[in-house]
Amino acid sequence: MSDETPQAGDLLVRIGAIVFLVGALGTLVTVLPLFLGTHPLPWEFYWVSMLMGAGFLIAGAGVVRSVTAQRRQAEAALAPSPSAPPAG
Repeated sequence: MSDETPQAGDLLVRIGAIVFLVGALGTLVTVLPLFLGTHPLPWEFYWVSMLMGAGFLIAGAGVVRSVTAQRRQAEAALAPSPSAPPAG
């Protein structure tokens, strides 16, 4: 385990990666009968292969969420403190 604290969007990236891998496995299983010359699989397997794209979108949403959270933190660090007295 790492000592890093989880950032915004990390969970979405992990879920997206898992969904993508399930979809990639489904795609491999769906295409395999074409190379082996056997009967094609039922249509449900083709829907499982579409999880690859869904996982990619979920992970992308996690990356966008992480970027926006980091941008907000950077802007907050650069903003002047409201409790500081005005210079003058």
